[in-house]
Amino acid sequence: MMERQNLKPSTHRARELRQASTEAEWKLWSVLRNRQLGGFKFRRQVPIGRYFADFACLEARLIVELDGSQHQDRVDYDARRTIELEACGWCVLRFDNHDVLTNTLGVGDRILLELKSARA
Repeated sequence: MMERQNLKPSTHRARELRQASTEAEWKLWSVLRNRQLGGFKFRRQVPIGRYFADFACLEARLIVELDGSQHQDRVDYDARRTIELEACGWCVLRFDNHDVLTNTLGVGDRILLELKSARA
């Protein structure tokens, strides 16, 4: 088994973030995992540049970010982050945690729509 100190810092941080997932992240992951959404593969807490994407589909270059209540105080930061990621060729979709918790299927449908348009 690999020693933790041998892991790259980004790998170690990604594992920590996955272990500390929110309820909304777990709920959306239940829709995205195992290629359940249109056959697309998603990964969680993916290091991309200096950021960690909540969810990313590398094939479609799509990042899905969930925003909890703490993001209301970080609107400027989130906007800059989105601009930087889009400048690197990623499409970024943002959803409020409440939307994921109350309309998981609708959020999944919106993500699938974006995935299909990326494939076209």
